Amino acid sequence: MIDKGNAADIVDFRQRLVAWFHQYQRPLPWRERYRPYEVWISEIMGQQTQMERVTHYFRRWVEQFPDVPAVAQAPEQAILKAWEGLGYYSRARNIQQAARQLVEAGETEIPNDYEQLRALPGIGPYTAAAILSIAFNQPVPVRDANVERVFARLANIDRPLKQTATQKQLAIMAQTLLDPLQPRHYNQALMELGALVCMPKKPDCTRCPVHMHCRALKIDTVEFRPLPTGKQKKIDINMACGILHHRGRFFIQQRLADDIWGGLWEFPGGRLEQGESPHQAAIREIFEETGWRAPQLVPFETVVHHYTRYRVTLHGFIGELSTAPKEPVLTAAQQYAWVTLAELSEYPYPAGHRQLVAVLRRENFPENG
Repeated sequence: MIDKGNAADIVDFRQRLVAWFHQYQRPLPWRERYRPYEVWISEIMGQQTQMERVTHYFRRWVEQFPDVPAVAQAPEQAILKAWEGLGYYSRARNIQQAARQLVEAGETEIPNDYEQLRALPGIGPYTAAAILSIAFNQPVPVRDANVERVFARLANIDRPLKQTATQKQLAIMAQTLLDPLQPRHYNQALMELGALVCMPKKPDCTRCPVHMHCRALKIDTVEFRPLPTGKQKKIDINMACGILHHRGRFFIQQRLADDIWGGLWEFPGGRLEQGESPHQAAIREIFEETGWRAPQLVPFETVVHHYTRYRVTLHGFIGELSTAPKEPVLTAAQQYAWVTLAELSEYPYPAGHRQLVAVLRRENFPENG
């Protein structure tokens, strides 16, 4: 078996896998030229994001920021706006911070050295390995969730993947099976196989180019590999916010730099306190964050957004300030702005607030309100 180091089987495995990749690989834009910069951006965008969405965001990003210097020189708000919708905004900030470090060091391209890559913000062991292998065709093994699932089935591993012993076995398999002559295509083929064929549910073993090497298929345990892990229960978070408008302009504020969504814009609001209704929370939050006594607020829209471990329900209320408001006393923001309906979409927002903005734009509020 290939996981035991049989040389002939290993060569056959590599050849079948790479040949399949050449025929069935998805036409992803960063595969057109394998530019190190583009591979780097695609890897960061692809973390916990479906590839179809990554392709859309990637094309838009590269058009706006074609290289490392362009990222380094861009205003942070432009970076955050281009990243809007992908979540995990610290990743976008890390990209810009890394780009600025490179430019300050006199570099205009991402390095081809593991230690230099790891020294850049936001680049961990997996991302560094992926960049070296895919961008520079270096013989470095790459293991993501797709690869580990493929390996678990190939070797019929009957232990949880996160166990130390299992991780050691996976690392040995990754190094042993790696194709040193064409690592770029081999590593992508493994990941592509896991994404398109050896999927978590209902894997299509009849389409697998290396099914003859799969121990789990041979003994009919594919559906039980890898061993299932207990899923974490979603944590429900209830929030409320107030959409305040005056003479056709809307009040938004920019979160503090060290907040979870630092630098993004939002309507004033926050989490419901115990025993508090969403309406009460919106009134309280507006006062606490601006010093304003809220006008008569009416329900506007309730939106739900799912994060990895959280399900956030945001209750949006809307109210018109009949008189010009005094200067706000900001306690949860670094600056504020009064913007028109059209200008709202120019700012980057957390997911829930972005949904509320979309509803405002769709309803053309308040012109038709």
